[in-house]
Amino acid sequence: MPISEYYRSLRNRAGSELLMVPSVAAVIRNEEGGILLLRKGGEQLWGLPAGAIEPGETPSRALRREVFEETGLMVNPLRIIGVFGGEKYTYEYINGDRVQYSVIVFECSIVKGTLRSVDGEAEELVFFNEEEFPELTIPYPREMFRGDSAADRAIFE
Repeated sequence: MPISEYYRSLRNRAGSELLMVPSVAAVIRNEEGGILLLRKGGEQLWGLPAGAIEPGETPSRALRREVFEETGLMVNPLRIIGVFGGEKYTYEYINGDRVQYSVIVFECSIVKGTLRSVDGEAEELVFFNEEEFPELTIPYPREMFRGDSAADRAIFE
């Protein structure tokens, strides 16, 4: 779903002004090690399956819901690989609405599902390998995506 009733009510009061949004994102690899990215309609850049945490929702539940809505895949979060926020995680939507994300990024495994945009938000869903990784809408640190990363520690900015 593009925007929930909760965030719609906030938008009705705040207009396009900046909202702080707690959110989650998923790093999902296929068997070849490619990372799943999506491109939304009308946008040039790619992003991780991601979305806002709703009131009363746990981060892991929000992650599973958002990934399914955007990709058709059911996933299990395996570990937190990063927590990000601050000015560089500010994003402006096509309609002018501004948000600043505080994002918990989870590494996930695929349980089952068929790759497709359930909610119609994603125009393209593609697994990219490291050599062809495109520019992302949100500037996550590149080391978070390295398949050969020896660090099992989360990245914090």
